[in-house]
Amino acid sequence: MINKLKAIISHYDSLEKQMLDPELVNKQSLYTELAKEHSRLNPVIIKSKEYLSTQQNIDEDKEILSGEDTELKEIAKDELEGLQEALKNLEEELKVLLLPHDPTDDKNTIIEVRAGTGGDEAALFAADIYRMYTRFAERSGWKYEVLESNAIGIGGFKEIIFSVKGESVYGMMKFESGVHRVQRVPKTETSGRVHTSAATVAILPEAEEADIEVIDAEIKIDTYRASGAGGQHVNKTESAIRITHLPTGLVVTCQDETSQHKNKAAALKVLRSRLLAAEKEKLAKERAATRRDMVSTGDRSAKIRTYNFPQGRITDHRINFTAYNLEGVMDGDIKDIIENLKLADQQAQLASVIE
Repeated sequence: MINKLKAIISHYDSLEKQMLDPELVNKQSLYTELAKEHSRLNPVIIKSKEYLSTQQNIDEDKEILSGEDTELKEIAKDELEGLQEALKNLEEELKVLLLPHDPTDDKNTIIEVRAGTGGDEAALFAADIYRMYTRFAERSGWKYEVLESNAIGIGGFKEIIFSVKGESVYGMMKFESGVHRVQRVPKTETSGRVHTSAATVAILPEAEEADIEVIDAEIKIDTYRASGAGGQHVNKTESAIRITHLPTGLVVTCQDETSQHKNKAAALKVLRSRLLAAEKEKLAKERAATRRDMVSTGDRSAKIRTYNFPQGRITDHRINFTAYNLEGVMDGDIKDIIENLKLADQQAQLASVIE
């Protein structure tokens, strides 16, 4: 452990020296990459230095205990037990901090929310989920942008796709993929009966061109007239874009932007992200043969969470987490849920290492 921590500290110091290199002024992408790694390692370095310092104090106390000074031996003996307990706790914290880092966690994300079973009520719930995530983005200091939407007249969405940009967005949001179920009295219900509806959520890491290469010969691009409320371009120019990825059959459409060029760029962004997500899911299934996942990050067929409005209760079924602050959650206060999901995932990873 000690040699590993010293190597990490040495690497961290090397990063700091590289970041001070004046030539990096003209290499902004490299500087950004170094800065991200430096920031990610910072909590590891703090705990590592604390661990090494505690270990050094333990060694010094043991040396005193092997000596002949009775008074110092009594002091060292009293101190040693507390230091050993502190070292044990630091070691447990470092085990979590030193788990393999998934570089995908640092990426921005594309979120797809779709109405599931439940008709208009499901579309209204999809709109509520969209608002929950955008409010969480605002609370986190992230930026978001709608890429594609299919609204219904009463304020819901059959589908809405949007990007979220910020620090380690995908790493925070990736556990939200799955079926979200709602139990409540719909606005359209006159008898006051509680209905159950659902919306599906897909969290995709936003792929850059360097991550996924989309070959022109492998895509088919169609243009058509946009439909929807408002805008001079609607039904007058063929600004909407439909891209079909021939090898996989994936189809992406975009009509929310004002020009064909912008719609094409947005559609390609979604396509790359879906292809990257598919590749990650394939790798995850391969790893699942050797590791039991406590938290599902990609299975959209799994019911992951229930929002029970009559009881003001929210339950995440993967980790048996229940809270009674549903109003706050729907206003974007989901950090506690996400932190519990991340903790469960870390515990699962640690268990797999022990096995």
